[in-house]
Amino acid sequence: MRPDRGQISILQWLSDCSSDCSSDSLPGSHEMHDSRLPIARARITPAGLMLLAITSVGWGFNWPATKFLIGELPPLTLRGLSGVVGALLLAALALARRQSLQVPRAIWPQLVLAATLNVTGWMVLMGLALLWLPASEAALIAYTMPVWASLLAWPILGERPTLLRTLALVMAFAGLASIMGGNGISDSVAKLPGIIMALLGAFGFAVGTVLSKRWPIHLPPIPGAACQVGLGCLPVAIIGLVETSHWDAVTPLGWVLLVYSVVGQFCIAYVAWFAALARLPASVAAIGTMAVPVIGVVTSAIALHEPLGAGQIAALMFTLAGVVLATRS
Repeated sequence: MRPDRGQISILQWLSDCSSDCSSDSLPGSHEMHDSRLPIARARITPAGLMLLAITSVGWGFNWPATKFLIGELPPLTLRGLSGVVGALLLAALALARRQSLQVPRAIWPQLVLAATLNVTGWMVLMGLALLWLPASEAALIAYTMPVWASLLAWPILGERPTLLRTLALVMAFAGLASIMGGNGISDSVAKLPGIIMALLGAFGFAVGTVLSKRWPIHLPPIPGAACQVGLGCLPVAIIGLVETSHWDAVTPLGWVLLVYSVVGQFCIAYVAWFAALARLPASVAAIGTMAVPVIGVVTSAIALHEPLGAGQIAALMFTLAGVVLATRS
């Protein structure tokens, strides 16, 4: 299928925005386009694969790191402040690379809309979801986002559903059913608020991403990411001021993970992602980021002693199957 200007290729979409559904970090930069950037070569390079691995590990490990930190800091304070600091670091990196942070007046409406859907909504809803859900299950629900985007491409961009996209939706619902039924009905009811919030965050992010394909934001990736992350996280940080934060109670491990959450996910992983896209075919980059929920599930089981039984494994397999089908439709 060769989409025209008003359509979206799900494979290209996933390669553009694997960040954001891929990590509990804020996926802001994927919607930024710059016609001056070179198109990814079709040749697979070892450096590209290494950079992709750095990205996947960085975003995957951030799920259990954030879950641990929410036990020490309120969710809005944590998500908002880490995002603002991450945006400032990205802005500093852009200036160091002699890239302008100036946003043309014409694209401010698109930028604000994308920041609201893809950053503010994502950070708030996913942060609150982690109050009810294990990090592994939140990561899996977040990774259903490509499936919702493939469906939204029909009403917004005119792409009719295909058999593969229908099967992808079935796989996504099967994954959700595995999560909800993995530990009994009573446990599922207790997790329901978290499941709803995670689904709303994934769906809202999918809406923002498809809209950004309809009305793209023409900014270089790193300055665009800095602007979108900053715009989206600043109101979250301001609202977080009403929360009671006990910074003196943060453990040494908590401070280490807080630094990692800011520097690792916003700077190292983002820069590695952009560099990987320049060295790998889009299909390889998109499929490679499917390691993110796998890493999130496994590291959460190891570091946080979260359950890793038949229900979680089934949810992981169904979710990945749905993403594969969505990207191939």
